[in-house]
Amino acid sequence: MSARLTLISHHLCPYVQRAAIALAEKGVPFERIYVDLADKPAWFKAISPLGKVPLLLIRNGDDEETIFESAVILEFLEETEANPLHPTDPLMRARHRAWIEFGSAILNAIGRLYSATDEAAFAKESNGLSEMFERVEAILATRSSRPWFAGDRFSLVDAVYGPVFRYFDIFDRIGDFGILDGKPLVQAWRAALSERQSVKDAVGADYPRRLHAFLRAKGSYLSNIIRQQATAAPQARSA
Repeated sequence: MSARLTLISHHLCPYVQRAAIALAEKGVPFERIYVDLADKPAWFKAISPLGKVPLLLIRNGDDEETIFESAVILEFLEETEANPLHPTDPLMRARHRAWIEFGSAILNAIGRLYSATDEAAFAKESNGLSEMFERVEAILATRSSRPWFAGDRFSLVDAVYGPVFRYFDIFDRIGDFGILDGKPLVQAWRAALSERQSVKDAVGADYPRRLHAFLRAKGSYLSNIIRQQATAAPQARSA
């Protein structure tokens, strides 16, 4: 399509990232505008019914349309742009959509993990996440080829899980929580996605610092671990 596309974004939102990855994989040029979700501008609230990102603004001449919700944006791009990322077979496409939904459920579980206020709640969410990734490991074991979810072809499922694994780059700096332990296929998929250019480019260079600061400010069990590490580090350097 010849329309001009603008992706309304937030620096940390994983749902924005999946849209940015899909656009990059399809070779579609787009502008990116960031909003502060803690202080939403009036123009954003006017066009975002749920007050969330991502939004995709589509300008075609004097006409402008706005699409909200990442799953809808991904499907719109599949229907309007070249270089499809979904399988052509209807059953396989349905399976991919189901695992995209599972990826969203994992993101919700990650949110519960970093929001847990005490050790017991954190351990419960950590175990729950580990069990979810066991299911991912099992489905990856049914694939005869690598490195992507569908084998040698990058798909929308990969676009969704790239932002999921990005959280673990920060979690691993904070502690050894063992969530992905004993899951070699998940670990291999994570490693392959981390090297994919579209996945790398979906966030800014300051993403790790921003996410670390966000987690530290949550007032959660994980926040306490981060603050304890920050206190211990100067003491270790002076010893």
